[in-house]
Amino acid sequence: MSKSIPPVVMTIAGSDSSGGAGIQADLKTFTALQCYGTSVVTALTAQSTAGVDAVHPAPPEFIQQQLRSVLGDMDVAAFKTGMLYDAAAARAVAASLRAFYAARADAPPLVVDPVCVSTSGHTLLAPDAVRVLAAELFPLAALVTPNIAEAELLLADVGTGASPQPESRINSLDGALRAARKLSALGARAVLLKGGHLAVSARDMRAFAASNAGAGAVRVDWAGSAHQNMEILRPDTDLDAGDNDAPLVVDVLYERGADAYTVFARPRLASRSTHGTGCTLSAAAACFLARGHTLADAVRAAGEFTHRAIATAAPLGKGAHGPLNHLHAIVPRCVPLPTAAAPYPFTALLIRSNAPVWKAYVEHQFVRQLGAGTLPRANFLHFIKQDYQYLRYYARAYGLLVAKARRFADVARAAETIQNVLREVTLHRAYCADALGVGEAELETGTPESPATAAYGAYLLDVGLHGDETKLLVALAACLLGYGEVGRWLAAEARRGADAWVVWAGNPYLKWMEDYAGAPYQAAVRTGLDLLERAAAEDPPSPRRLAEWTETWGKCTLLEKQFWDMAMDLS
Repeated sequence: MSKSIPPVVMTIAGSDSSGGAGIQADLKTFTALQCYGTSVVTALTAQSTAGVDAVHPAPPEFIQQQLRSVLGDMDVAAFKTGMLYDAAAARAVAASLRAFYAARADAPPLVVDPVCVSTSGHTLLAPDAVRVLAAELFPLAALVTPNIAEAELLLADVGTGASPQPESRINSLDGALRAARKLSALGARAVLLKGGHLAVSARDMRAFAASNAGAGAVRVDWAGSAHQNMEILRPDTDLDAGDNDAPLVVDVLYERGADAYTVFARPRLASRSTHGTGCTLSAAAACFLARGHTLADAVRAAGEFTHRAIATAAPLGKGAHGPLNHLHAIVPRCVPLPTAAAPYPFTALLIRSNAPVWKAYVEHQFVRQLGAGTLPRANFLHFIKQDYQYLRYYARAYGLLVAKARRFADVARAAETIQNVLREVTLHRAYCADALGVGEAELETGTPESPATAAYGAYLLDVGLHGDETKLLVALAACLLGYGEVGRWLAAEARRGADAWVVWAGNPYLKWMEDYAGAPYQAAVRTGLDLLERAAAEDPPSPRRLAEWTETWGKCTLLEKQFWDMAMDLS
């Protein structure tokens, strides 16, 4: 089976023992965004949601060895750096990346998150490392993602690591734009200045958007703003009270090559689950860049991912800042994907869901007596005549499947099945006339439908009229797969030699057994299996929808069993 290869993304950062930030947050984000995560650990931390208790840095040589091990084995599509802790670690990372990609013009994008201080206020970057970070890593970066405090520190005396002066403080949107541009002069292709600590209201944002309406270099991307025509999505309380004072989070992206700004604004969430927000945002941006998104699109998507991770987070931990919900984008699969070792997981799930009824159906007394050649002729004749009536319903249900099909190939398969049914009806007539002495007139008009036939046929049509495409496929599969299983079971039992209870040669019902054990019918079974599995894989069901499908399967297998009950009872 073909497998898509996920982009490989690397995080170069510290470990967070609480799992909310650092490489733990990065790897969870990579997984949630369907990238394969690799990691280089720069430091170990002992921390919780309450704060950082201790830091144990990794030796620079070991950091470089980790990089060489991974880069020599996998094609990394994007990098992100987080906590580097000291100047030696920052130099080791920069030197390793320069050396590995020196002869290549297609170095993967690097996102640098200049982690200086933890959410709880603990220093995570030594003062002498600030200049190294700016001088050696920023020029390699596609994107640098400082928050307000980190930007102020970088814009101050990066040589001495002195405290930011009043003139370097960022306290307005216009100031954020100027700061992002100044930071880009340190060498990065783009700067995302995260405004989580900047106080901006909806009123401020409207004024800013209006003042920059004619400025082609400034673009405003405001989720939920009035010009997007989404008033119906706003809560009634907002409409009554107005939202001019509603607090926003505003991030500023400056792209140096285009000399252009994109200002991203979204509602500020009243949440304490913000530990690791910067790690998550930069990790998500690396994932989207690895998938080929533009910088602006990658930043927008990363911001949305992080926003939802905060909004859906559970209140974990005793500290002031709990972790995000990195797995909000993951929906558990009720049905596993097919693999080479288990190519039919959906069908196996259906069969297991009502295994006793399935067994009673495929190993029915009707089947056992037919295989042994002892089934009374009257019972088989009654079955064949009712089966002729049932095939009308079966063909009509496939006609409904044509109407539900989304691909012409699926239309063709359903139409081909209808043609096969018509051919089977012709064979029925010939077999009934030659072997059973039953003419076409008796089959068409002289045989009333039994209650079992009418119940089964009516249920198929009801599913066809009211169910989705997959639900109808499931309903039809009970017959197709059940008869395929019966054919293979009887053929296998006939090959058991002296222990065989199935009589093959000389059995009065040999043609029936050969038809369902034969290659043409078994090929149709494989086609049906593939259609079922593809439907479940391409449109994964919710638990409720899966319950509907298994209920349909259960009803149809029971109706199949009752169809053979009818043949044995002559009812």
